[in-house]
Amino acid sequence: MENQNVNGEGEKEIVSRHFIEQEIDKDLREGVYDHVCTRFPPEPNGYLHIGHAKSILLNYGLAKEYGGKFNMRFDDTNPTKEKTEFVESILEDIKWLGADWEDRLFFASDYFGQMYEKAVLLIKKGKAYVSDLSADEIREYRGTLKEPGKEDPYSGRSVEENLALFEAMKNGEFEDGQKVLRARIDMKSSNINMRDPILYRVAHMTHHNTGDQWCIYPMYDFAHPIEDAIEGITHSICTLEFEDHRPLYDWVVRECEFPNPPRQIEFAKLYLTNVVTGKRYIKKLVEDGIVDGWDDPRLVSIAALRRRGFTPASIQKFVELCGVSKANSSADYAMLEYCIREDMKLKNPRVMAVMDPIKLVIDNYPEGQVEELDAANNLENPELGSHKVPFMKELYIERSDFMEEPPKKYYRLFPGNEVRLMHAYFVKCTGFERDEDGNVTVVHCTYDPATKAGSGFSERKVKGTIHWVPVQGAVKATARLYENLVDEEKGVYNKEDGSLNLNPNSLTICDNCLIEPVIADAKAFEGFQFVRNGFFCVDYKDSKPGALVFNRVVSLKSSFKLPKS
Repeated sequence: MENQNVNGEGEKEIVSRHFIEQEIDKDLREGVYDHVCTRFPPEPNGYLHIGHAKSILLNYGLAKEYGGKFNMRFDDTNPTKEKTEFVESILEDIKWLGADWEDRLFFASDYFGQMYEKAVLLIKKGKAYVSDLSADEIREYRGTLKEPGKEDPYSGRSVEENLALFEAMKNGEFEDGQKVLRARIDMKSSNINMRDPILYRVAHMTHHNTGDQWCIYPMYDFAHPIEDAIEGITHSICTLEFEDHRPLYDWVVRECEFPNPPRQIEFAKLYLTNVVTGKRYIKKLVEDGIVDGWDDPRLVSIAALRRRGFTPASIQKFVELCGVSKANSSADYAMLEYCIREDMKLKNPRVMAVMDPIKLVIDNYPEGQVEELDAANNLENPELGSHKVPFMKELYIERSDFMEEPPKKYYRLFPGNEVRLMHAYFVKCTGFERDEDGNVTVVHCTYDPATKAGSGFSERKVKGTIHWVPVQGAVKATARLYENLVDEEKGVYNKEDGSLNLNPNSLTICDNCLIEPVIADAKAFEGFQFVRNGFFCVDYKDSKPGALVFNRVVSLKSSFKLPKS
């Protein structure tokens, strides 16, 4: 569906609206709701990943678009997996992404009392009963997609008996798994979710928010619609796997007699190719020491992306490019890289950094002389200005920028060849030195004073330009170069045993990286373009004054091209 807006020049501008906007437009037009209120309801049982970013930005964006309200709510109904650590990390991630819940922070556990009352109401209406069946027996009685379920032998208990048993469950008189409260709906329903689903289970666990106040906890499918209804959510936007749960969602809010019940609308999840998002897999990677935590820059948790150097703007752009639809699909990781590259290339200063240094000595350069040369901070954004870089007799260059016997079309330094030193002069290689193991340690050259950058010299051309850093003042740092955590050729998961196909080269550490002096005071999360090496960000965890650590966010070039609209 398309709407037509009139721009400032009086021309009609076509604005495409996705299906959720169309549904909300219809609800408002027909008076189903007179406002919009959305929410993001994560379970605090792990760190958020890139897929959650879509849901966060979608729900927050819809509330903002319609001048409505946005609730941040934790669905903390399962104390066996929830931690305060996860609550804190999720809040930090959402705030970083730019979603502002203002004073609308809620916890499902704050509604446990109201949920209990609604369960009692269902029992009184004959819509819920206490069952003694075990988890395995309930699974057996439920039936299959092809076979209907069988009636629970305890479904005939009287209202009075069910009320007494449910209160006894609340009072801690039964062990875990001994009894459950089930909804009485339809054991022959074609939708398995409607075959007398469990509403409450006994769990003698300490809750991160309510402590030991409760020993029974509501199931997600019962708690979630109640939370939405209590908070006045109008549109409960969730992912497609909850589509089959919608009849149960509607049943709960209807039978619990909520006025103006919320409406559930499902959309397709955001999937990324060749990445690990499963919490149990990430947990194992962390426990086995393969990654250094949930925010290891090789992961795609939001915390990991932030640590690596991704920006909120880049993730917002990525989510926007992925769009909103009902059809599941996967986005290429290269598209996410495209978004951060596009964001960083105009915002970050460019500096010279040498990953694997060897010394370059300019034999005819005056001893002790130091020049301050101009270097543009960003060739694509002149507004970022320039900085000075010291030039002297002894420099460092990349080891790969010199070869004794080069192949064809190698335009860098080799004996007799001339190149330009970036921002500086033409230099010609005159020789080199080796150590006792035969490794090249020093390259010798001469420079031509008439070829200074910016001087207009044009008598001869050179095909190669290489970067460098001065020996005196170069900042020693650690640079981390990342590849995909998994082997892309084999796929993420091993088909035989379900394990991860890990890439042994996912991390390369350059612990003798030398960078020009201008970055000496770089701060955590500060981004730079390292000439020829990519975009880098200061690691907030491991960097210390005088011992900077840089994470490569993304390389400079990609094969990804933005599809034509």
